[in-house]
Amino acid sequence: MGTDVVIDIQGLVKHYGTTKALDGLDLQVRRGEVHGFLGPNGAGKTTTLRVMLGTARADAGAAVVLGMDPWRDSTALHARLAYVPGDVALWPNLTGGEVIDLMGRLQGGHDRTRRDELLEMFELDPTKKSRSYSKGNRQKVALVAALASDAEVFLLDEPTSGLDPLMEESFRGYVRRLRTDGRTVLLSSHVLAEVDAVCDRVSIVRAGRTVETGSLADLRHLQRMTVVAVTEHTLHGIEDVDGLHDVRHQGNELHCTVEPRALNELVSHLAAAGIVTLESRPPSLEELFLGHYELATTEAAPDA
Repeated sequence: MGTDVVIDIQGLVKHYGTTKALDGLDLQVRRGEVHGFLGPNGAGKTTTLRVMLGTARADAGAAVVLGMDPWRDSTALHARLAYVPGDVALWPNLTGGEVIDLMGRLQGGHDRTRRDELLEMFELDPTKKSRSYSKGNRQKVALVAALASDAEVFLLDEPTSGLDPLMEESFRGYVRRLRTDGRTVLLSSHVLAEVDAVCDRVSIVRAGRTVETGSLADLRHLQRMTVVAVTEHTLHGIEDVDGLHDVRHQGNELHCTVEPRALNELVSHLAAAGIVTLESRPPSLEELFLGHYELATTEAAPDA
C-alpha cells in the first residue's frame, strides 16, 4: 500500500447467508482527503464500513486501514479511528456529556476545548439524559464524540441523519477543517449536496461493487452537459450531430444535453448560425449518481 493511501480495499466479498452484500468491492482513500461513498440502500456501503471497523469479517479480498488488518488489529486500529453510525443508540440513563466523555476515554482522550466548541456549534445540551434526546440530538452526541477525538481517519455513515439544514452546514464546515488539518474522512451519505460540497473524490457503489471512482471533475467529464442556446439564424444540421440527446430544437432556439465528444461539433454549428446567448452547465452530483443507478437498472432489466 502506498504511503499516501490510508484505506486500501481490494476484491472484498461478504455473504450474509445466501445474500451477497459485497461482490469484489475495491476502494482506495488517500491521506488527507474527504472521500464520498455513494450508493443506494443495499449497495454494500455499511457492510464495507463494518469490515473496516473489524466488526465484520470478509469472506474474500483484502482490507487494509492505516497499514493494519481491521480483523486482526482492531484494538490498535480503533485508537486511531473515529466512527459515526447513521442510527445512533446511546445508554439511556447517561447524560449526553457523560456519553461523550466515556467515548473519549475509550478513544484515548478528547481535546476538551474542541469538545466544548463542538457542543456549542451543534447547540447540544450535554446535561440531559440520553433517553430524552431526539434522533437529531442523538446524532449530535455521536458527532461531538467522534470529531473531538484526535483520530487520523473518520468513518462517517450517514452522519447528518436527523439534523436540520443549519446543523448540516456546520458539520460541512467542520469536515473542511478536518481536511485542512490533514485528517482523512470517508463520508457515506445520501445527502448528495453534502458530498458535492465537501468531497475531493467519490466512489459510486452498486450491488456490492465499485462502479466509478474519481474526482467530481473526472466524473462530470464522463457525463452529458446541458446546453441552452439562441442563435441569430435558424440552426441547420443539428440532427446530424452524433452525441446530442433530449434535443428540443425550434427555429433559432436549442435545448439539449451533449456528450463531451460532441461538444466541439455542436459549438461549430451554433457559431455558424451566430450565437446570441449560450448557457451550459455540467451535471450535478445527483445527476451523476442517478445516471449510474438508472444505467444499472436498464442493464439488469430482461429483454422484452
